[in-house]
Amino acid sequence: MSVSAEAGASSPGSTRAARTLAVTGLNHALHDGYTDLIYVLLPVWQAEFALSYGLLALLRGLYAGAMAGLQIPVGRIAERIDGKVILVAGTALSALGYVFAGFSGGVIGLGFALALSGAGSSTQHPIASSAVSRAYGAGARGPLGIYNFSGDLGKAAIPALTSVLLVIMSWRHALLVLASAGLLVAICIALWMPSVGKGAEHKAAAASRHEGAGGGFPWLLAIGILDTAARMGFLTFLPFLLRDKGASLPTNGLALALVFIGGAAGKFTCGWLGERIGTLRTVLITEGGTAALIVAVLLLPLAPAIVLLPLLGVMLNGTSSVLYGTVPELTPAHQTERAFALFYTGTIGSGAIAPVLYGLLGDALGPTLATTATALTALAICPLAMVLAQHLADDAGTHRAGA
Repeated sequence: MSVSAEAGASSPGSTRAARTLAVTGLNHALHDGYTDLIYVLLPVWQAEFALSYGLLALLRGLYAGAMAGLQIPVGRIAERIDGKVILVAGTALSALGYVFAGFSGGVIGLGFALALSGAGSSTQHPIASSAVSRAYGAGARGPLGIYNFSGDLGKAAIPALTSVLLVIMSWRHALLVLASAGLLVAICIALWMPSVGKGAEHKAAAASRHEGAGGGFPWLLAIGILDTAARMGFLTFLPFLLRDKGASLPTNGLALALVFIGGAAGKFTCGWLGERIGTLRTVLITEGGTAALIVAVLLLPLAPAIVLLPLLGVMLNGTSSVLYGTVPELTPAHQTERAFALFYTGTIGSGAIAPVLYGLLGDALGPTLATTATALTALAICPLAMVLAQHLADDAGTHRAGA
């Protein structure tokens, strides 16, 4: 199989592409860990600054809002500045935000520091995803799945490390340790990551995209938004559903861990699966499986319901890797960063809004019917995937021709 023109000098097996994937994966783990370590620190900050739950939610929202809201501007900037430079600066800024948080003397300073760190993290998704996409060209689906999976490793490792650090030192010193790790990652990017280039430099590659590709991106974005909504809505109600089946608090914790373990596996495997059987078939499998398994969890007793949770986690998270891998196919080469920025902004926004909407539905109809609505949301993605398939070239297995 010949190397795609989109891959440029970096064939899928090249050292350059592997370095890009390794460094961006490390960076993804750092930033996703930075995002979730806030949950560990919220009780600490409540005790330190006597904060209400509303102010704690605001602190979390400042980080998430800065990260989500600045992704599209970052994508535009990357069309004029080498993405590697932006990624180094963003990672360093995110780390410095936690340095300032460690020195903050009150809630205002803490809020400013978290917003600064979130602004730095806004660079990570659009720039790093585009870097992996360009490094691997037509073979980017699997590597993008690995990149996506690396974020889950950070979500597991950094909050756990933070919990350990809080046992042996103050939260301020713990943040300085974590910030130092972030600065080291920024140095690693500067030293070892190959240049990404400016988005404008890739205009010549745009001619190699499919003629009808541009019309498919809105469908892809809609699928991403609904997929995230279904996942976050279900996770909102899962502890209450299991409690009603007789689960204790430790059992609920185990159940959530099983879902997250399955989710990490789903991100890793479904990117690979999408490369081999196509976007449409993979999405139909994951979304159909999500709906069926949600219904099964609703109907089954506690023990068999818990047994199904790892597989449900695979289905819940698996679609995302396939969708991320499809973004470059539907985007002109010089606008890849902008497309990833828009896609991540839509899915992150959906993750913030969906639990509120499903929560209101749960208040009105009860958790069982509200959870059923998440299954229906997953099923609603299937016809959208069929429309999206008309804009794709992978569903006939063209990427695996000759395999």
